[in-house]
Amino acid sequence: MKKQIIIALAFSISAFSFAQKKELRTAEKAIKGNNFAEAKAALNQAEALMASMDDKNKAKYYYLLGQALYANGAGSSEDIDKALASLENVKGSYGSEVTALKQTMTNDILTKGNKAYEDKDFSTASKHFEHAYRTSTKDTLFLYYAAATAVNVQEFDRALRLYEELKELGYTGIQKEYYATNIETGEEEVLDEGTRDLYVKAKSHIKPGERLTDSKKAEIVKNVALIYVSQGNNEKALEAMKDARAESPDDINLLLSEANVHFKMGNKEEFKRLLEIATQKDPENAELQYNLGVIAGESEDVEAAKKYYDKAIELDPNYINAYINMAALILNEEQAIIEEMNGLGTSKKDDLRYDELREERQNIYKSAIPYLDKALAINPKNINAAKTLMNIYSVIGETDKYKAMKERVEAIEAGN
Repeated sequence: MKKQIIIALAFSISAFSFAQKKELRTAEKAIKGNNFAEAKAALNQAEALMASMDDKNKAKYYYLLGQALYANGAGSSEDIDKALASLENVKGSYGSEVTALKQTMTNDILTKGNKAYEDKDFSTASKHFEHAYRTSTKDTLFLYYAAATAVNVQEFDRALRLYEELKELGYTGIQKEYYATNIETGEEEVLDEGTRDLYVKAKSHIKPGERLTDSKKAEIVKNVALIYVSQGNNEKALEAMKDARAESPDDINLLLSEANVHFKMGNKEEFKRLLEIATQKDPENAELQYNLGVIAGESEDVEAAKKYYDKAIELDPNYINAYINMAALILNEEQAIIEEMNGLGTSKKDDLRYDELREERQNIYKSAIPYLDKALAINPKNINAAKTLMNIYSVIGETDKYKAMKERVEAIEAGN
């Protein structure tokens, strides 16, 4: 009796083995015929026999399942997730086949990702770039693209997950870049090393060189912090900045990013303090001076604001916002004068004071004109500058200039 049981059990195991191989062969044949639905059906049946499979058949099952789910690129985003998970379970056998499949997937997914990006479908592009990274984890640039495009469509939770993964990987984005100058155009071109050397040898290019690209670490930390701010998690935002600055204390981009986080949180004093540190590190930066002017203006420190705007203009004579804000600061000074004028009586003394105040007001208008003129010269279609100038000329009685500016305002509004 014992011998018969052993024989029966052996027969049962043999039957299971035969069924496994039959379903796997059916799936393999269906995949070769691009019949992925049939392949998945066969693999579903084979899955029920998984417990009794040997390692080689398990590897084959997971490899075939990955192929069936990917479906030569026709699989959905969710199917590709499952396909990649299945391929991770392939152990021992089918290593070279999995590598080849992943390479095919990478190329196909990148093509789709680039197409979606060109079509400005950033959400889809981001998912494709992430899948490209999962199929080729040595190419961390794909993961960076996935995170950056997710930010474009405000998929912040997903972007944060990807950025945190980049941080854990120690990603900096620094790459070696090869370049040479095109003799015909006189412009420097970035090329791969082989092409550059070939062009230099052919004498179409000169001055070959190589350099490292800038680190993307500051950008990643900034985006992580801003995502935390958007989620209301200010403590994590500042923690992210603090860690980054501790590692790169001289990185002015990180300093500015931390300042921006404080600004978004409403911490104006800390924002101003950090900007002042930044101006010490980069005294030729017009934007820093402009931002300090904005903060000083909001704090009603008019003289300091003017000083910063003047410095911004000195550093960048075409910084239009500095001219606009300077004019606004000057014109705001009329408010106190108007209030005093409205409070005067009808006495002779009051009449004299009224005339003095009116002249002061006229002088305020006149002192704003050069800044508005310059803003309009930089951007001839700046409607706000044009309207303000028109109103000033009307108030100060310069009729010809008023009429000319009125025609200009009408032309801008008409789109001419």
